[in-house]
Amino acid sequence: MTARSAVAHIGDVACSGFLFDMDGVVTATARVHERAWTRLFDGFLEERGRGEAPFSADDYLEYVDGRPRVDGVTSFLASRSIEIPHGTPSDPPTAHTVCGLAARKDEMFLHELDEHGVEAFPGTVALIRRLRAAHVAVALVTASRNAVRVLDAAGLTDLFDARVDGLDVDRLSLAGKPEPETYLEAARRLGLDAGTCVVLEDALAGVEAGRRGGFAVVVGVDRTHHADALREAGADVVVPDLSDLEVRFAAA
Repeated sequence: MTARSAVAHIGDVACSGFLFDMDGVVTATARVHERAWTRLFDGFLEERGRGEAPFSADDYLEYVDGRPRVDGVTSFLASRSIEIPHGTPSDPPTAHTVCGLAARKDEMFLHELDEHGVEAFPGTVALIRRLRAAHVAVALVTASRNAVRVLDAAGLTDLFDARVDGLDVDRLSLAGKPEPETYLEAARRLGLDAGTCVVLEDALAGVEAGRRGGFAVVVGVDRTHHADALREAGADVVVPDLSDLEVRFAAA
């Protein structure tokens, strides 16, 4: 539980906690993930040799963005009516299973991360530092099992009061986005009710999770020109960057 006890206002709504998605909101890893997913599925579809359409940017946003890896593989394959064995979490990247493809994607992501590194979005980091200076609680919520590695690469390891990541999803058997369980767990770790917290997301699945969870405000971060889709998924406010989000501070 955090010792922070101040609130910040978005519009007329008083908020005690800000819950940030990582990929695409805090760090520019969404681009790294998209490259890894594209390499994975384009290679997989080519191996099938059936002349199927390649993995697209729309596929990324609709089926895998913001979801745990296994859920992303399952969702995309279902969209193409492709059935393969599910496998087990211990399957190697070479296995022709859902879990094997998920492991292969993780391998590709880490290769991309090591090769290209990762940057944080300055507007997001500035907002988090303002919130912390005002004693407003902040948490990170991500489906990534590599959150610590990404945060360390971006120099953001000590920026959050709480973190819920893909390792927690596995350990606690939490449902991934668009279910709200990871965000609800983050609010719990901050000692706050969902109705007093803000969810900040760029993924449609994450925005929907915020809506389903009954959070005070859901902020959609539109870095890929899909503002209407974010609103349809449940975003109360949509901004191109968190430097554009109007936040007012006041003591609780």
